[in-house]
Amino acid sequence: MNWFAAHLIEYAKFKDGIQDYYRFYENVVLIEANSAEEAWDKATQFGKENESDDESVTLNNRPVNMVFAGVRKIIAPAGSEEPNSFPKHGTELTYSLLVIDKEEGFRKYVNNEPADVYYEE
Repeated sequence: MNWFAAHLIEYAKFKDGIQDYYRFYENVVLIEANSAEEAWDKATQFGKENESDDESVTLNNRPVNMVFAGVRKIIAPAGSEEPNSFPKHGTELTYSLLVIDKEEGFRKYVNNEPADVYYEE
């Protein structure tokens, strides 16, 4: 078995039926599987099992369900090609490739401030 980082998309679906914007999470979970395809299937099952219709969850005072939208990508962590290996301190588990047009936006992103980002991968 090998380890994979699965990027799962979960969003707040408004119960009133008017979805005027999408607030979502990209959660990264560790999946143990024999292949990337098996990891995808296991990640999909995990995402579906963790959907929530908790009555107390709201967004801007509107009730929502937390809905699994899908798996965005599966990444094999560095060194994971070795059978039964487990990530160690400093192992790159996953990555994202982003593009920002201007240095000002890049600096904002680095400082955890709002910035316009193009998510390439």
